[in-house]
Amino acid sequence: MTARPSRILIIEDEASLVASLTYALRKEGYDVDAARDGVSGLRAAVDTAPDIVILDLMLPGIDGVELCRRLRASSSVPVLMLTARGEETDKVVGLEVGADDYMTKPFSVRELVARVRALLRRAAQAAASAGERPIDAGRLRIEPTYRRVSRDGAEIHLRPREMDLLLYMASRPGRPLTRDELLRQVWHDDVGTGPRTVDVHVRWLREKIEDDASEPRHLVTVRGFGYKFVP
Repeated sequence: MTARPSRILIIEDEASLVASLTYALRKEGYDVDAARDGVSGLRAAVDTAPDIVILDLMLPGIDGVELCRRLRASSSVPVLMLTARGEETDKVVGLEVGADDYMTKPFSVRELVARVRALLRRAAQAAASAGERPIDAGRLRIEPTYRRVSRDGAEIHLRPREMDLLLYMASRPGRPLTRDELLRQVWHDDVGTGPRTVDVHVRWLREKIEDDASEPRHLVTVRGFGYKFVP
């Protein structure tokens, strides 16, 4: 049986950009849907179940930040956020609400296609961890085979990049990991990522898996170095 093409949802109000992205992505063999405002974009995300969402920060109706926040309440779909702004604070806001990647306009359509391909590839590589034994850490149970994390039997919802980061760290228990290593191995040195990206994702993970995020037991800071996972 032939695998279905990956489905991409573009939520962008600039018609010419939607047209060029749609053409380029379909040429790569992807199925593409598009919405021109936040309200219809949110509806399309529910109706089409995309594999990736390309989301503009500035949208009529519901803006990209709020839309990303709503998506994250019920979905782990990778989100590539677009904005005409170039401020670092905008990028941090995008990451804070759950974007997996970020591009500032104007950008090369070819680069965007490469970013989409990378997001899909990372998901596939993470799925290749199937067959690994579950990792038990106190009240936590991490099951790489099913990309599932639970505490006391209750499943914890993680976004794809959060899961990738946790799996990488948990497979190296007790080993101090630098931010640079985590960027290379989890983000594959994506353009535009930096140490702040790692810090944000570690904080999100702590809020989800730790009993007390302010005093983490499992995701421990190694001062002046990085982080380590303690079972």
